[in-house]
Formats: sequence, C-alpha cells, structure tokens
Amino acid sequence: MTCYDIFNGDADGICALHQLRLAEPLESILVTGVKRDIALLDRVEAAAGDRITVLDVSLDKNRGALERNLEAGATILYVDHHFAGEIPRHPSLHALIDTDPATCTSLLVDAHLGGTHRSWAVTAAFGDNLYESARRAAEPLGLSEAQLESLRELGTLINYNGYGAAIEDLWFPPDELYRLIRPYADPFAFMAEEPAFRRLKEGYAEDREKAGAVEPHIEEDCMAVYLFPAEPWARRVSGVHANELARDFPDRAHALLTGKPEGGYVVSVRAPVNNRTGADELCRRFPTGGGRKAAAGINHLPEEALDDFVAAMREQYCAS
Repeated sequence: MTCYDIFNGDADGICALHQLRLAEPLESILVTGVKRDIALLDRVEAAAGDRITVLDVSLDKNRGALERNLEAGATILYVDHHFAGEIPRHPSLHALIDTDPATCTSLLVDAHLGGTHRSWAVTAAFGDNLYESARRAAEPLGLSEAQLESLRELGTLINYNGYGAAIEDLWFPPDELYRLIRPYADPFAFMAEEPAFRRLKEGYAEDREKAGAVEPHIEEDCMAVYLFPAEPWARRVSGVHANELARDFPDRAHALLTGKPEGGYVVSVRAPVNNRTGADELCRRFPTGGGRKAAAGINHLPEEALDDFVAAMREQYCAS
C-alpha cells in the first residue's frame, strides 16, 4: 500500500496535514506546490489499496482525478472548504467539506480530531485571515494575548511562503517547510528553535515594505484595486497584503492584480470582512478563476480583460 498526502502549499494545507500526521504518523508521498497549484490530484496514479489524503484544494477542480483514483481502488479522505460542486458518492470516499466562510480546512481537521492539536488549527485560521474564528477556536487553550499574536504571526508567515508563480519564488518549497514543521507538536517551540521561522519573518518584512508603497489603481468606498509589478517580491506578498487590506478596510472589497512575466495578471480577491461572500462568484466569471466565498483568485487575467474585471467587481460589490 502506498500513502499519498496531497495538500495546498499555504498555511491551511500545511497545518491541516501537520495535525493529521501528529495524530496518526505515517510515511507518505507528499504532493503539493505553490498556493495556486491546486490540480494536485492529477499527479497521482493510485493502485488498489492505496490511501490518499487531500487537503485544502477544491474538489471541483480535481473531480476527474478523484473519480479516476477511486475507480482504481484507492481510499480517499478529502477535507476542504472551497467550492466543491456535487460531491461524488463512493464507498471509498470520506469527504469533510464545508464552504462556510468562517471555517477553513485546518478547523475541519481540528473537529475531526477532537481538538487534539488545536494550536496548529488556530495558526492556520489566522493565516487564512479568519481572525474571529481563530480566536474562538483558541478559547479552550487559555492562551495569553501575546501567545495569540505569536500564532497569528506564524500563520501569516506560513501563508506568505505559499504565494508565487513557481517554487523558485518561495523562500521554502511547501513540502520542505512542512518537513521542517513536522517535528514540532508545539508551534511555540517551532518559532523558538527553527531558523526557517526567522528567515520567513525577515523576508516578509522586506516584501511588506515594498507592498506598502504601492498606491491603489482604483479606490472607492465599496472596492479597491491594486496593480503590482511582475516581480518575485510582489508575487510572494500579494495574498497576505490583500488580507491586510481587507482587515484595514472591513467594509470594502479588494483585488490585488500582480503582473506576470509573460503578460496578464494573477488576481487575488478578498470580500469585505463584514460581508464575507461573493469572491468565488466574481472569480468564476473568468477562465482559471475559483476559490471560496471570502477569498478567491484568477490564475490568469489577460491585460485586455482588466476593465471587464473591474466592471464585474463593481457589479458584485457596489450595487446599491
């Protein structure tokens, strides 16, 4: 039997897998990539009796590969909070899918495990910009405000590391970062002892300073659009900067469009924090778009489609 752990390369995917493997250690083949690399199940050709765990990638985007691996005889645990479409019925599929905008994959895993490694679920929820959900989940842990702030920073940094057009943009490949985290049941020990944490912290500070100097392309009461250059720092910081903007202006929707070297944009959309809905609907209007209600994206938006995107965003969030 071969075991495969398939996971999104962001904080939610990494922390979800970490919780599961703390609870049930096993050797597996890791399948992951940059945050937007979500067609991950396509990379697996399972055989009868193989075991597959899929975390934090849309079932809808992996439907064909899911059905193929089920028919090959694999047993699959699928945990996610993105748009799934119709979930296949199969005796070898155990799907834990909840698209509520207040949850994330790591919180679903936390519930599945009965809270046995909750500090990592809290870390992931902070990284996914779900601050209220993170604090609610943390209540039984009795953490101080300083400890909560440390978990928020850790979640932000793990999430930040997942953004890029290719692995070369990242400070650490997500599978490598997971392996660095794996020995630590305690996230505070990881922050105190692992040099990777300090490297991420330094890199984030540098990239965040550059992002803060970018003025909005469009700024209205209901929405704001930012255009970032086709540079590695911009690709790395785009998602977490969009999260910061969403928190700073909770009644406003935000879109951060990062230039691609070959032309066009990668798009990150955040629904208003006070109305966490519609981001997935907006992005699915465009080819390569998808995500969840509160946060979604488009992998390639042609430059000539910029005005159409702005008009669609205005229609989504500025209707009186």
